[in-house]
Amino acid sequence: MATWLRLRSCRAPRLPPAPAARGLRPRCSAQPRRSAGGLAGLSAALLRTDRFVGGCWLPAAAAFPVHDPASGAELGLVADCGVPETRAAVRAAYEAFCSWRGVSAKERSSLLRKWYDLMIQNKDDLAKIITAESGKPLKEAQGEVVYAALFLEWFSEEARRIYGDVIHTPARDRRALVLKQPVGVAAVITPWNFPSAMITRKVGAALAAGCTVVVKPAEHTPFSALALAELANQAGIPPGVYNVIPCSRKKAKEVGEALCTDPLVSKISFTGSTATGKILLHHVAGSVKRVSMELGGHAPFIVFDSANVDQAVAGAMTSKFRNSGQTCVCSNRFLVQRGIHDSFVKKFAEAIKTNLHVGNGFEERTTQGPLIDEKAVEKVEKHVSDAVSKGATVVTGGKRHQLGKNFFEPTLLSNVTRDMLCSHEETFGPLAPVIKFDTEDEAVAIANAADVGLAVWRWSGRPQHVPRYPDIIRCTHMHPTNRRQCPQ
Repeated sequence: MATWLRLRSCRAPRLPPAPAARGLRPRCSAQPRRSAGGLAGLSAALLRTDRFVGGCWLPAAAAFPVHDPASGAELGLVADCGVPETRAAVRAAYEAFCSWRGVSAKERSSLLRKWYDLMIQNKDDLAKIITAESGKPLKEAQGEVVYAALFLEWFSEEARRIYGDVIHTPARDRRALVLKQPVGVAAVITPWNFPSAMITRKVGAALAAGCTVVVKPAEHTPFSALALAELANQAGIPPGVYNVIPCSRKKAKEVGEALCTDPLVSKISFTGSTATGKILLHHVAGSVKRVSMELGGHAPFIVFDSANVDQAVAGAMTSKFRNSGQTCVCSNRFLVQRGIHDSFVKKFAEAIKTNLHVGNGFEERTTQGPLIDEKAVEKVEKHVSDAVSKGATVVTGGKRHQLGKNFFEPTLLSNVTRDMLCSHEETFGPLAPVIKFDTEDEAVAIANAADVGLAVWRWSGRPQHVPRYPDIIRCTHMHPTNRRQCPQ
């Protein structure tokens, strides 16, 4: 919550006063275009294709297609926003901020709670939208919708708890008074792998604090963001408080730059690759905006000889193959101590063959859906090919699945070494490379031999391994420019 707050005037420096803010209830009566294609069987009220700005559904000059990654079928044409539409959305958010910041914490809490309730009421349709546009298995999508809604519930309660403070100063007759106020317009750029949860986690905090937002969803998954906009509108979130500007990959760069450089934007929140994060930070630097960045991951999964093998394998299955390995905290490297290595690899392979079923996300038996696009499949292929060429062994899987171009077999590699691509690049797919180690110091060194982090998984039956666990956390950072030497 605190990252969304600071003392600030409603108007940006050196800009003309914003027009009078709109009322506190949505008042747009324009009928939006709705999608067709593979989403036609779902609730028409949630299937929006236009941009959502200032409480209104508005078309853009162009549109781009969104495809089902499982079948390749076109799901619909969505408004392809560019710089003019981005500037208009920011202006709408800025105008709304002048009134939204003055809305009582109780009312903001109530509106967020209504939004949460509507998400729960529509959770089945929201989950189907996620599966259709991202390929995620329906059960995982249903879990994401509940998970996403809980962020709104949490921040609806936190909205009432934005407290100030009184600080004692060196002077006996003085006190320092701390007040917390919303920072202003927050631009939110979200990824495709959690198209609902990544939005509510950011937007819930911003709205609770009194900020307004402009959301740029990933080009693969705009329907989820637009469905959330419809529910926000139904909940009574005022016009301009929550805005959505979808765009194609072709326009993503210019839209991102526009959000980062617009003087009416006070905060940038981004989840995605480190490479993109660096570009956004470069654009933000000129106006010294506040930023929150969750960048690339390369999580190690460390298994010591003292671990329970069955429990470690169960943990590996969960941490690696959620969303077909397409999450930023998925285990990307499996570091297994020599004494337990062979048993772990054997049981891991058996679990993969027995428990994982590749298929369309709408099929009940499916646990592994398609990857988001063919480019993602090509990266997994590249990592497997590189590893095999350098001596790795394919234990199971290793190639594209017969179901289609975006499907890849869950793959387990052994005899993996540190010089292979999969050891120092995030795969973001269903590939589990196993690296053998001998000592704890060696495991820590391998875990820290990366410029990105986010998570680490440790399996041990010995509590003395716990003190070294923070060493890995401290040495593995989200951004390489922040990396520092490991403690000795």
